[in-house]
Amino acid sequence: MKKTGIFSGSFNPIHIGHLALANWICEYDGMEEIWFLVTPQSPLKSGMKLMADSLRYEMVERAIGNYPKFRVSDFEFSLPKPSYSVYMLREIQKAYPERLFHFIIGADNWLLMERWKDYQTIITQYPILIYPRLGYEVYIPPDYPNVRTVNAPVIDISSAFIRQACREGKDVRFFLPESIRRYTKHITSVL
Repeated sequence: MKKTGIFSGSFNPIHIGHLALANWICEYDGMEEIWFLVTPQSPLKSGMKLMADSLRYEMVERAIGNYPKFRVSDFEFSLPKPSYSVYMLREIQKAYPERLFHFIIGADNWLLMERWKDYQTIITQYPILIYPRLGYEVYIPPDYPNVRTVNAPVIDISSAFIRQACREGKDVRFFLPESIRRYTKHITSVL
């Protein structure tokens, strides 16, 4: 089975932190591929304004370019709303049974996991990789053998930071991949 990381997120917008983390997981943590699943509105972030699904998908597609270990997916767009990770994982595993999917989440999301729909199913049935975030301590109970942290470098950049910087007219050229810098006006439009 091909070890495939599911990096699911709104990518509102994607930035170098997402790409560096995914690259590190492929090159240093044994993942053969990372699939960037562009997600619709998260039930836990219902008040957040998002760029259009198609625009976020296009930005991820351009950002990952032709790197052979990355793939962009709109798999979740066709699933019933609201979009719950437990349903996405179940459906993607059915659609691609030849792959062993690892669900990649940030330490911030790990601390909210108990608020996720059917979180125990996710924890027990799918390998979970938790990446470090500044200010978030990760504790994994010993009875969660499918869950582990990745020792990736911490890159303290977030999509919220990028949106705020764009709002303030800051030059964010080194935080965004060159291939998506022209989308700055779209990023500003969701503020």
